[in-house]
Amino acid sequence: MKAIILAAGRGERMRPLTDHTPKPLLKVRGKPLIEWHLEALARAGVREIVVNTAWLETQVVYTLGDGSRWGVAIHYSMEGRDHGGALETAGGIATALPHLVSAQTDAFWVVSGDIFAPDLRFDADTARRFAAGALLAHLWLVPNPPYHRHGDFGLAADGFGLADTPGPDGQRWTYANIALCRAALFDGIAPGTKAALGPLLFAGMRRRTITAELYDGEWENVGTPQQLAALESRIA
Repeated sequence: MKAIILAAGRGERMRPLTDHTPKPLLKVRGKPLIEWHLEALARAGVREIVVNTAWLETQVVYTLGDGSRWGVAIHYSMEGRDHGGALETAGGIATALPHLVSAQTDAFWVVSGDIFAPDLRFDADTARRFAAGALLAHLWLVPNPPYHRHGDFGLAADGFGLADTPGPDGQRWTYANIALCRAALFDGIAPGTKAALGPLLFAGMRRRTITAELYDGEWENVGTPQQLAALESRIA
């Protein structure tokens, strides 16, 4: 199974750090955020990875190269060069699909290049079970951070995501930007089209084609310089 690491965003809230450095290349514990994912994917046996780029994208290509130092092959979907700018999450994935799958039923990993999740395991058995089924996506959810108190989705007792209501525990959870997806989730989005992921996930949950589980490892969506400094301080 292949994977896509999302690395195209401008990182507006992270300015001025991202004025000259792509957000996924900002360092935590001495190495770029995106490198943590490359290492984890390689440990899980994933050998082909797509990285989508837009903002300062040549820096990403120069820094990561062909992926051989991690034992993987990296292909770049360069949205800034080929499409004039970032295509948002769903648009970026739909544009990269030719490098990820050969059929609409094929599945792949998705992870944002700017989250810090050092305990993350891209479990091969979980991926095989998902690929053998018919669901459109399986998401990982985390407790709501202070800047996103209302969360994104509820979680039903049977594991299906809830678009419109909290789960039986009364909770809504935040999407961790970690998922298994099937190519069919992106039907109808033409390559090069800007499209957000949220509406696809809400619609899929209403059709009961998307499941989810809670992620209990260390996790941080590193959104601002203050968050990055706090994360480093906590580690220290």
